Amino acid sequence: MHGLVDLRLVSRSIVFDIRYATPCNFTGKVLYPAPLCFLQEAVARRLDKVQQALRKRGLGLKVFDGYRPLSVTKIFWEILPDPRYCADPAKGSRHNRGASVDATLVDLAGIELLMPSEYDEMGERAHLRYQGGPEEALFNRKRLQEAMLGAGFTNWEEEWWHFDDPDWEKYPVLDLSFEQL
Repeated sequence: MHGLVDLRLVSRSIVFDIRYATPCNFTGKVLYPAPLCFLQEAVARRLDKVQQALRKRGLGLKVFDGYRPLSVTKIFWEILPDPRYCADPAKGSRHNRGASVDATLVDLAGIELLMPSEYDEMGERAHLRYQGGPEEALFNRKRLQEAMLGAGFTNWEEEWWHFDDPDWEKYPVLDLSFEQL
């Protein structure tokens, strides 16, 4: 059993913008057959706790990606074989395990808050150590980090939006299509 659940069934107030179900991503291709987000059940429940805490502060989460089939990771690697931004498919990624989520902050109307870079931007502005750009963007990135890290997630240094469950290693690398889930 893979243990993946549809995040919509766990947290109904999260906003979704599953970019790999559209051509609006760094590949320029539709890679998912539907705009769905699957995560390991424990990861989805942890993320829902973040969402509930943020709602009390007038904020919320927008999720761009969760579980990613290994076959999609292979496409990423063919386009951009850079381990800072794409996982080597020989090892698999934390997304392939359903233990990672790509997310940003929104207000209660679902409008994204300003961040230092766009989602899926491969470069310095996406890095956590980047200190340029508007103060508002840096403040919002800090609020996102505090909310996610406060719930036990860890962060990838090169992508402000990428968060891993601390137990990601206990889940197997999967290559299940969305139709198999």
